[in-house]
Amino acid sequence: MSNIKVTLVQTPLHWENPQANRDMLEKKISMMEDFSEIVVLPEMFTTGFTMQPEKYAESHMGESFQWMQKTAQERGVVMCGSIATRENGKYFNRLYWVTPDGSFQHYDKKHLFTFAGEDKHYSPGQEKVIVEYKGWKFLLLVCYDLRFPVWCKNNYTEEKGFDYDAIVCVANWPEARSHPWRVLLMARAIENQCFVIGVNRIGPDGNNITHSGDSALISPMGENFSDLMPHDEKTETIPMPKCQLDDFRKKFRVANDWDSFSLR
Repeated sequence: MSNIKVTLVQTPLHWENPQANRDMLEKKISMMEDFSEIVVLPEMFTTGFTMQPEKYAESHMGESFQWMQKTAQERGVVMCGSIATRENGKYFNRLYWVTPDGSFQHYDKKHLFTFAGEDKHYSPGQEKVIVEYKGWKFLLLVCYDLRFPVWCKNNYTEEKGFDYDAIVCVANWPEARSHPWRVLLMARAIENQCFVIGVNRIGPDGNNITHSGDSALISPMGENFSDLMPHDEKTETIPMPKCQLDDFRKKFRVANDWDSFSLR
């Protein structure tokens, strides 16, 4: 496995305005100077954290998904971000992982944020989703999922190795709880012996809730490889060194002592 380059897009979002957000992100991505292999956008990057999916949710593989697919193909990158999505009469906070060849996988947010009433408007996903790309395995999470360590937990066996090598978590995580966000990103990386990519929006949303970003790329040792600052509107591309991950896992074999478990 080789190193892989990941782009974190820390940005404000236009409230409930998919076209404006696509145009804004199109400009940011077109201005990227560094070579990248994966571009990660915030949670609900087309609308912000809307509780009106009845008005703003798109159909599965709808217009914003098609924009992701087109951008992935044109730029030769994976596009990753969540969209309020309508399917079979239900609404989902759906994270799409779209590859340059046009193929895709998706993850529906499992843990809905009841504090904001997300559970009253959206249906929870039931499946844990791990995607593979260029020899890496990525666990997909959306925002509130980060608070649930059992759902996030890595597994290891001598026969199969590790379930995943990195977590991707997209978020609209408010500034009022930015300290838990930063700590949980580090905790998930350390306890699972993996990289963690956390991309959070900045700025106020339509409910005047402020977001500070604090996007990060955390190493298995809990170090932040990102130079992004809170409230900084910026796109940053960072290499994830596979050799560091492999060496650390071999030298510090905590995975051999992990408790076995199953999810119900």
